[in-house]
Amino acid sequence: MPIDVVPTENMYRRPLKFSALFVLTFFGVPLSLRAALYVSDQTPSTDSYANEKADMSSTGLLPPAMSHPAARVLLMSVPVAGKRGQFISHSWIVFKRENARNWSRYEVLGFAGRDTNGAPKGQWLGNTPTLNRYVPDGRWFGRSPVVIADAKGTTAETMIPKIEAVVENYETMAGRYRFWPGPNSNTFVASVSRAIPELRATLPATAIGKDFRSSVFVGFTDSGTGIEASLLGIFGAKIGRIEGAEINLFGFVAGLDLAEPGLKIPGFGRIDFGASGIIFFAALTGAGTLSVLIIRRRLSRATKGFG
Repeated sequence: MPIDVVPTENMYRRPLKFSALFVLTFFGVPLSLRAALYVSDQTPSTDSYANEKADMSSTGLLPPAMSHPAARVLLMSVPVAGKRGQFISHSWIVFKRENARNWSRYEVLGFAGRDTNGAPKGQWLGNTPTLNRYVPDGRWFGRSPVVIADAKGTTAETMIPKIEAVVENYETMAGRYRFWPGPNSNTFVASVSRAIPELRATLPATAIGKDFRSSVFVGFTDSGTGIEASLLGIFGAKIGRIEGAEINLFGFVAGLDLAEPGLKIPGFGRIDFGASGIIFFAALTGAGTLSVLIIRRRLSRATKGFG
């Protein structure tokens, strides 16, 4: 009885087509769109690095430490200054012990372009976690941070020694600061998050550097609720109850938010699964499919030209 043999060429064609469509749809199209918007936007930024003085003042998100006796741990994130904030964010950790008189804000800054008051007084701080250079709930060049995770009471109290251990050993463990692919400010906060998975935190998709690893990694996600595989934070994938489903390509993240249904789109961050999200998803899929068809046609013509 004859046996049909599927040519090796056809065996790999479908996975390759799917991979090309996925990369074009969820990375190529949105990043190209964001780049076009970035270049075409000539509107002066009111929160630029170039401003003479930056607004780093308190947003009022946190009460005075003395009026909040319970221990507390918060993870905060904010878009960076200027137009880059459209697709890149900065994060830090804030905590206080029970009955502490002050909040403690730790972050990695690399080059800190402003002093505590927002004046242009640059200082290279590298990969050393910095304590209270800015107020705990401060604006970042005029932009207000959001709270990514918040723990209180006994739960927070047990986290603080683990956070301090990361702070003490981080520079030795992580090595020299690098904006891309890491270790950077988001790598530091991700390292803290891994030390306290009970915080159940995950950084936003725009937190470039959050997935950086010094080698190949396969194991649990930062929140301990899923699994992850990563190659230096440049390529990777993860799925978890808190993280959702994410594909990481060169530090940019595409995926689905499962806890609060939404899309994670490179260059745009998180988009809710509302009417606008569905329209955006449909537009991306259509643009990706069209791109694949155009590329296939041009390759076909080029191949025939060599025939």
